[in-house]
Formats: sequence, structure tokens, C-alpha cells
Amino acid sequence: MSADQYLRYDPSIEQPSPEETDAVRAIVASIERTSDATFKRFSHGIRQQHAKGVGFLRGELTVYDNLPAHLRQGLFAKPARYPIIVRLSTAFGLKSDRVRAPRGIAIKVLGVSGDKALADDTSTNQDFLLVNHPSYMADAKAYLAAQRNVERNLNTPDIGFRVVGFFSRIALTVSNATGAPIPLLAKALGDPGNNILGETFHTEGTLRFGDYIARIRAVPVSDAVRRLTGQPCHDGDEIVRDSVTSFFKDNFAEYELRAQLCTDLKRTPVEDSSIDWPEGVAVPQPLGKIAIPSQAANTSTRRDYANDVLSFDPWRCLAAHQPLGSIMRLRRDAYRASRERRHKQNGPIPPPREPQDISEFPD
Repeated sequence: MSADQYLRYDPSIEQPSPEETDAVRAIVASIERTSDATFKRFSHGIRQQHAKGVGFLRGELTVYDNLPAHLRQGLFAKPARYPIIVRLSTAFGLKSDRVRAPRGIAIKVLGVSGDKALADDTSTNQDFLLVNHPSYMADAKAYLAAQRNVERNLNTPDIGFRVVGFFSRIALTVSNATGAPIPLLAKALGDPGNNILGETFHTEGTLRFGDYIARIRAVPVSDAVRRLTGQPCHDGDEIVRDSVTSFFKDNFAEYELRAQLCTDLKRTPVEDSSIDWPEGVAVPQPLGKIAIPSQAANTSTRRDYANDVLSFDPWRCLAAHQPLGSIMRLRRDAYRASRERRHKQNGPIPPPREPQDISEFPD
């Protein structure tokens, strides 16, 4: 497609519903209550989403040379190399990996210059948060229903989530200690039980992409990680962490960042994150490569630093990559509330801070 066939960014493409403000307020209040409940359980403040870190890595992002003009936007405006910190994780609490759950990758790009989306973001970093399912809940109203179900089921023994089926006709369920499913809501998040390193990861929602609008994905491209795509990995309590540790002892990993550009608000919507963007309409286009060398992926110092000192936030970003749409807007308040609650609970632990150099990431 030529550049003039992509929808240009304009603030008017966002259309918040009248109920959104109240829904976000209720979500934040629920997050604070569930955060207090998990703190009582674990005697430690943990993330509300993707609490279980399973890999803590340093690497490099290379922005490709000779990108076409419509892709030379924001972080990708010119060829460059950036150090990155990567946190791999699983969703829905601190649970056995035998309970299948979505996988996530959070990427912190260091040394990024430019205007930021939020006035109080004084860092020189750009965060990308991606998960292994391309679509999510539709909007803040749908998220509120899910959050309320989570809060109601907090006391379920050995709480964990699994997905059965696909899309709205099948229910997301919570499994108790006996493995019995308890229905939660009609929303599926894909098949989350495979090896995390072979997964393709997606931004879930939409981002501004300079003059355009995009969804970003990270796709495994090196042979060693491609061989892991579709390989089951949920037959041990810590199998996801152990598989990451074992892999990076002797192997390196490469992923390619690709952008799907919005063409129109019907087939590639901004406000409804439950709708996949068809690849035939929004073709994924290469932006750059993530290279992660062989290393010790799970040292205690890295784990403590990444889990308790670092934070990852989709709103820690360049203005050119501002999150867009209902799900992304609610994250602006939800991530801040969760982060502030967690670090207040943990008290003497060093407060969260943004690294200014990759040397701050422990060996």
C-alpha cells in the first residue's frame, strides 16, 4: 500500500464513551483493593498484571536502515541502536506454571530522545508492553466487568486463570486448587500454554505512530526461538522460568518488530481492542530487530531489580507513540495506581526509578 492509503493520526480518532470516566475510576478503586488483598497474602506488593517475572534480560534494538517514509516515525525515524531491558512474564498472579496463563514481554528502550506523551515523564526511555494474544477486551467497560470478577474470586485457593475456546462465545475461567474451572467472563485470550520464547507478542491496543496509527508486534526470527513456536510449556510449577534460564545459557534470541498501520476505523478500529486487525488489510511491516545474547536470565539481583525497582508502563513513551483507544487510556491511570500502591506497600525497598544507562541493570 502507498502511504496515502494509511489513516493519518488526528486527535479526533479517539472517541471516549460517556461511561468511560466512571469505569476507569471504578477500575482503579478495584485495583487498589485487590492490591491490598494480594499484599496480605504474600506480604509483598506485586504487580496486578503479569506479576510473575520469568526472565530478566539485556539486549539491543536495531532500527533498520532505509525504512520507507511512512515507517520512519518516532523512535524509528532514523537508523539507530538502543540498549534494551527485557522482562518476560506470565499473567494472573504468582501461581504454578501448570495453570496456563498468557505470556508477556516488556521492553524498555534506553536513551530515547524526544517529546514525551506525559508531562511528568522525565525519563529518556520508551516502554513497549506486549502479550501473546493480538486482541483483548473491547474497552474500559468490558475491562471493569473482568476486574470485578477477578476481585470476587480473589479468595479462590491457588487462584489461576486459563482460557478455553476462542472469543466471546467461550468463557475465561479461574481454576482452583483441584483444577475445577470457575467461569469468569466471556473473553478468550488465545492459547497461552506454549513456550514463551517462541511466541509472537502484540501491543494489544493501538499506538500513535508519528503521522499514522499502529499496532506493534514482536515476531521470533532466529532459528532457535522459531523452533520453540507452538511447543507446550506448562508441565511444571516453574517450567516457564526454567525454560528461559536453560535457553539463554547457550543460545541467543532475535525478534523482529513489525507495525500494522491503521487503514480505516471500521476494519482497523482504535476504540475496540477486541477486534483483530486483518493482516490482509494492515500488513505487518518490519521496523527493526531485537537481539538478546546468551546470558544468565534469572539471577536474584536481576529478579529483584526488575520486579521491585523497575516499572514498565505503556504511557512511558514518546508523544509520537502515545497509546490510543479506551483500553490504552485506562492504563494511564491503572498502571500508575498499581505502581504507586505496590511501592507504598513495600516500604523500605528502593523506590522505583528509571535507569539512565544499561550499566544499571545488574549482571
